[in-house]
Amino acid sequence: MGDNANTQAANAHLTAPTRLTGSEILWATLVGEGVDTVFGYPGGAILPAYDALRKFPIRHVLVRHEQGAAHMADGYARASGKVGVAIATSGPGATNLITGIATAMLDSIPIVCITGNVPSKVLGTDAFQEVDITGITLPVTKHNFLVSRAEDLAGALRHAFQIARSGRPGPVLVDITKDAQQATAIFDFEAAKPRAYRPHPMLKVEDSGLAHAADLIRNAKRPVILAGHGVSESGAMEQVRTLAERAQIPVALTLLGLGNFPASHPLNMGMMGMHGEAWVNDAIQEADLLIACGMRFDDRVIGTPSTYALKAKKIHIEIDPAEINKNVKVDVALVGDLREVLEELLPRISGRDGSAWLKSIEASKGAVAVRDIKNLPDMGHLYAAHVMHDLWRITGGNAVVVTDVGQHQMWEAQYFHHEHPRTLITSGGLGTMGFALPAAIGAKIACPEREVWVIAGDGGFQMTAAELSTIVQEKLKINIAIINNGYLGMVRQWQEFFYERNYEATPLVSPDFVKLADAHSIQGRAVRTRGEVAGAVEEARAAKGAFLLNFLVEKEDSVYPMIPAGSALHEMIRRPSKDPLEETAHD
Repeated sequence: MGDNANTQAANAHLTAPTRLTGSEILWATLVGEGVDTVFGYPGGAILPAYDALRKFPIRHVLVRHEQGAAHMADGYARASGKVGVAIATSGPGATNLITGIATAMLDSIPIVCITGNVPSKVLGTDAFQEVDITGITLPVTKHNFLVSRAEDLAGALRHAFQIARSGRPGPVLVDITKDAQQATAIFDFEAAKPRAYRPHPMLKVEDSGLAHAADLIRNAKRPVILAGHGVSESGAMEQVRTLAERAQIPVALTLLGLGNFPASHPLNMGMMGMHGEAWVNDAIQEADLLIACGMRFDDRVIGTPSTYALKAKKIHIEIDPAEINKNVKVDVALVGDLREVLEELLPRISGRDGSAWLKSIEASKGAVAVRDIKNLPDMGHLYAAHVMHDLWRITGGNAVVVTDVGQHQMWEAQYFHHEHPRTLITSGGLGTMGFALPAAIGAKIACPEREVWVIAGDGGFQMTAAELSTIVQEKLKINIAIINNGYLGMVRQWQEFFYERNYEATPLVSPDFVKLADAHSIQGRAVRTRGEVAGAVEEARAAKGAFLLNFLVEKEDSVYPMIPAGSALHEMIRRPSKDPLEETAHD
């Protein structure tokens, strides 16, 4: 059946009650929810669903490992703002999804994971490839369902999508027994619609809270806005910008908040936290008011809670009541959708003069503002900073960058300046190595017209490198930059700073990544000097298909500044004065 015929048949299922198999109900419901792509891997317990897939206008992306399916669904959701969908079989297929589900949970990403399970009659008997996946995933999902009857399937799936995308987004798992896929039932899409989403009773901003917040902003001398991932999830970019400009308040961003406030905006201070800019962390510690917008005060942002911003009153605007006063006690809690809360707050905010505070912050940057110089000179060694800076300059900052986890992730955050939301896709809360390559596949499929770059370390890249075959099979134009320093770099940095350079288990033997790419019919090139970077990046961009660049960078470079675990936000390890990049800042 052709695509048009499939679409017509699927639409017919949505408009009139029809008797279908559970497998057909699965796909028909996904079509009704607007799904056009799923990422998956077949197996016995989900095979009836795969058999029915040919009847529906849904693109199936065959992954090489189920973890890749979850990360692809995650990257798809982050890039598009839609719900991503992953599918796997029972047992090991289902358990291989868990790291990706946990990644989505920690970063509040809306995905629905669908797994097959053994027939309901043998549930609990330790049947072949049986596992209690709903029990296993309970701590890392917003909710999950075990469906053992075909007539319950549409309602469970529609409810799953509602839960995934409503309130604070997150992952939902739907586990379907094999007999539920094979049985028949009446499919009525409209009748399966869940009850209207009921917001948490606390999601009601009191007028007194708005008045108190406005009063604090009006009287603050040294205010700072803290902008997090919730800004893009709420679609509140314009409201945050209006608040900052109207009240002349500088903005600090979390890692997942990068891009939610333009990097070039004069009120953008940069990233806060463990590897944030020194002047940003210092400004937070000196502030007399913090306005937290869609962020959760996690440990990598605040350092030690007992020493965090002790001079500041704190306003927290957050959709999840559980985050209020969890890590940092606040003076005003405005619990609700960020955009809606700011729309109520902004009419109460008038213009204020913040020039003295802004001048003080600017003066505190001094010569250490390495990332502000226009062009990092060639010192005879290839540094990751060179790669990030040149990649940003050559792409004009317009690419969607998907990073793995480690030093390269922090260098990207420091040297690649994001102007727009959803242009940095990275694992923040869980810090999942192996995330970048599969997540980039999801992002590229979600936004086929966008330029997509993978930035990964040599360690994390090897964890999911098999997905190179998925790139080829799907004919995707994705550029890959491997920051290859021969170590598990961030762990090595901790060993250098805190374990007397005992580099136990961090030196890393890797394959020739260019040859590995060639084995997958992907072009590649090794880059060893600064002078080669620009040409290599342009070659990758001009290539018709995927392209891999293996950047052989300085081996023992470190990310600065760094806040040691258990230290206060202002107790940063600064770049050594004899460091080549520090010397560059004085040129």
